[in-house]
Amino acid sequence: MTEKWNSRATNHSDFHPHSAEADSQRPLKERFASTPVVVKLLAERDVTTPEEAHKFFSPSLNDLHDPFLMPGMDVAVGRLNEAMGSKERILVYGDYDVDGTTAVALVYKYLSQFYSQIDYYIPGRYDDGYGISKHVVDEAAARGIKLIIILDCGIKANEEIAYAKTLGIDFIICDHHVAGAELPDAVAILNPKLEGSTYPFSHLSGCGVGFKLMQAFAISNGLPQGPLDALLDLVAVSIAADIVPMIGENRILTYHGLRRLNSNPNMGLRGIMKICGLTGREITITDVIFKIGPRINASGRMQSGREAVDLLVSRDAADALEKARAIDGYNSDRKELDKVITEEANAILESRGDLDSDRKSIVIYNESWHRGIIGIVASRLTEDYYKPAVVLTLTNGIASGSSRSVQGFDIYSAVESCADLLENFGGHTYAVGLSMKPENIKEFARRFEEYVAANITPAQMKPACEIDADITLSDVTTDLLHALRRFNPFGPGNTKPVFRTRRVRDAGTSKVVGKQLEHIKLDLLDPTTAEPVNAIAFNFADKFERISAGDPFTLVYTIEENKHHAAGSPIQLLIKEINFE
Repeated sequence: MTEKWNSRATNHSDFHPHSAEADSQRPLKERFASTPVVVKLLAERDVTTPEEAHKFFSPSLNDLHDPFLMPGMDVAVGRLNEAMGSKERILVYGDYDVDGTTAVALVYKYLSQFYSQIDYYIPGRYDDGYGISKHVVDEAAARGIKLIIILDCGIKANEEIAYAKTLGIDFIICDHHVAGAELPDAVAILNPKLEGSTYPFSHLSGCGVGFKLMQAFAISNGLPQGPLDALLDLVAVSIAADIVPMIGENRILTYHGLRRLNSNPNMGLRGIMKICGLTGREITITDVIFKIGPRINASGRMQSGREAVDLLVSRDAADALEKARAIDGYNSDRKELDKVITEEANAILESRGDLDSDRKSIVIYNESWHRGIIGIVASRLTEDYYKPAVVLTLTNGIASGSSRSVQGFDIYSAVESCADLLENFGGHTYAVGLSMKPENIKEFARRFEEYVAANITPAQMKPACEIDADITLSDVTTDLLHALRRFNPFGPGNTKPVFRTRRVRDAGTSKVVGKQLEHIKLDLLDPTTAEPVNAIAFNFADKFERISAGDPFTLVYTIEENKHHAAGSPIQLLIKEINFE
């Protein structure tokens, strides 16, 4: 198996011709002599040799780990091959969010090329709830399903999977959430986060775990990798939307998934791109996070996650466009509800006096709020107040909701400390879903606050702008811009580099812009420059008076490509902080 795996070849020469093998042997200081800060940025990412830099800038599918290194993979592939050989009916089952729906679409699309006795199911947020439910197991048994591949959930479905086994249904679990003390009695559990797992990379998305299963299936059957690699755009969308670390295998998968998204995307993704005005331009991680992902998510939040999978497995352009328009409508409804509920949540916090108190956390409940929106509201409250937040609503007599955390604080452990008050919970370090009886909310809020107050640090309760390097404005060149582009794709663990420059002054031509005159378009100088550098500072109009007066200041920013520069500079600084000296 390993020999087959290592024999794969991928041509990268058409993408970064200046990253040829010979170039990879040059010392980094020599290679980046015109942009020495790049060497520092690479070192921050543990890239210190020419060979490591070559792999970083030109991620290769050959460097993905052998999927059979994941515990349980041999058994999972064996059971899948057995099911297909015996013509058993297979159900692909997944969560209703972006990660779950892309995972289901990927596994279903790939297997359905070879096998017809296969279907997919996405649970309804209200009818079924999160994960697997007994009534879905009953329906599967009635339809003669013998094997369920469950994606992006299932790691805590002990009772439901044990029940399914009594009905003759086996499960292969592909999950990446934190497991409970006791694992379900599944045929195989594929989860790189399992305690004691020997798999080299623990940060795969749910769709990423599904991809590894399909890789192993392809290898075991001697199938070419091309048809599976063609589905990497779905993996890239899952990684970006689920905000998993953009390192290791995730960086490789996303790099190639974005290439697919920009060259020959999935028909359903192409429909979404057309609806939100992305056709004909380069698709970036930012586009996936803020435009593509929210529309896929909106289906599960507002209507049915199955509609998202229907779109992602569509093979007809007209059908895909029609489905994309429907999902875009759900997204518009979602945004309106999001705005209303966030305003109501802020009003409740203000009326309770929470905003002026010493509380370190937020727990808020309203039985009338839309279940599909409260995760977004929890994110907004965390961003606005920089406190771990839990937002709950009433669903079928149970208070259920979502929590979000601030950078560096493990909210899973905080929720877990109240496990005896909960009906169910599961998730990650920074986001946890949970449910409880309404009468337990008050005690949960007290104990959750107690845990947060005892464990959170003052630094974690302040938004931090981490600075990668101090440079001068003369260092901001097109060579640096081009070098920074090669650090893509960005995400946790590989964030866009942030720079700081001191003793900056207005060149005398800066001006306030925007409909409400809330932004500043800046022309900047420092002691090292003769020609002004362009910048944009969103929502910094209150700083304009001192800037225009000629007061020196320190600037914190990212370096962006100015796509509307015409004959001017292709560089524009995106301002994050302005601090007067």
